[in-house]
Amino acid sequence: MKCPPVYRITLVQGAVLAPLSLFCWLTVGQLQAVSLFAGGLVAILPQAWFAARVFRWRGAQATAAIARSALAGEVGKFTLSMVGFAAIFALLRPVDGAAVLGGYIAMVAIQITGSWLLLRQRPADRD
Repeated sequence: MKCPPVYRITLVQGAVLAPLSLFCWLTVGQLQAVSLFAGGLVAILPQAWFAARVFRWRGAQATAAIARSALAGEVGKFTLSMVGFAAIFALLRPVDGAAVLGGYIAMVAIQITGSWLLLRQRPADRD
């Protein structure tokens, strides 16, 4: 059983976040762009870590390892997200909270859409 190409979602998120932040910098301002970028990273990095943990095992014989990895991955993802938000609001001064939340929501929307598209593919369509 092949691993689904979940890494593509992270690549797409990065490919969207960088130009979106640059566009925000040029049109709105540096504060909003940096805040947007930081919020996007809080979504991307924990999700990439989760995917790496969960999809490193394959096959029916690895069921227990998959379950342990999924639990550890979810706990780690939640912890990394909390630490990320805490670090942004504690260390990034000044910060635009709406831009942080906007970047986070945009990257989560890409992650949900990408996951949905991967699930819709037939197994032969995946590489």
